[in-house]
Amino acid sequence: MLFIAACDENGDFTFPTLEEPIESSPAVSGQTTELIERDVEAPEVFQVTEQGLWDGRPSLGGVWVAFPDVAEPERVIIRSQANGQFVIGALFRRERENPGPALQVSSDAAAALGMLAGSPATLNVTALRREETPVPEIAVPSAEFEIPDEISETPLEPIAGAAAAIEAAVASEAASVESVAEPPPAAPNPAATTTSPLERPYIQIGIFSVEENANNSAVAMRTAGLQASVVRQESQGSTFWRVIVGPAQSSAERERLLAQVKDRGFTDAYFVRN
Repeated sequence: MLFIAACDENGDFTFPTLEEPIESSPAVSGQTTELIERDVEAPEVFQVTEQGLWDGRPSLGGVWVAFPDVAEPERVIIRSQANGQFVIGALFRRERENPGPALQVSSDAAAALGMLAGSPATLNVTALRREETPVPEIAVPSAEFEIPDEISETPLEPIAGAAAAIEAAVASEAASVESVAEPPPAAPNPAATTTSPLERPYIQIGIFSVEENANNSAVAMRTAGLQASVVRQESQGSTFWRVIVGPAQSSAERERLLAQVKDRGFTDAYFVRN
């Protein structure tokens, strides 16, 4: 377990980074089941709706909120009740005797939620748990077919053959026009087409509620020479965008990529499958 200590400029409190997700494997059976990860809200673990405040000063540690009644750091989704914006970040313990609203908000979290400095806003903070679900199997139709014992051959009449050739030429020309008019297909997502021997070959640098912010982060990674992808997902009616780097082809390469990502400010990055 890796912990990083940080505090605000007044030294009000210290907090560690969240524990890296524990890798788990499905039970061995007669067939292999591919699993995908997704975040699930866990209000039974932690959930509050309180006033939150950003004091206007830059904060260390990325996206986080602090609350007095917190025993252990948690990964949470933070929602603004005023505008519906949300962001996923960390929850840490705050000293109870500090004045002001119960929830203290970091500068990065405030920017993602559209909060103004010194202006309290009502926030809902809910714990997240990562669960793995099997990918549904898609039935592939069989390519087998019966070969007839005899194949009959009937010559075409000259006029019928000419008519068929003309119709085929017209259809081909129409298809060519349609193919020119249609835009080219979007480039495939590298994360969906590249394989790796590692179980978790990708590094997730963040989850964004605004697509433009996700694209900007991906561009920053690519500018630094890293292969970055933006993955669009939905959860409980809300759309968000994940930015991942990779895939790495070895454990050493994955550690090197993680160090590069953290050097560029994404200290909460962690390994994921896809």
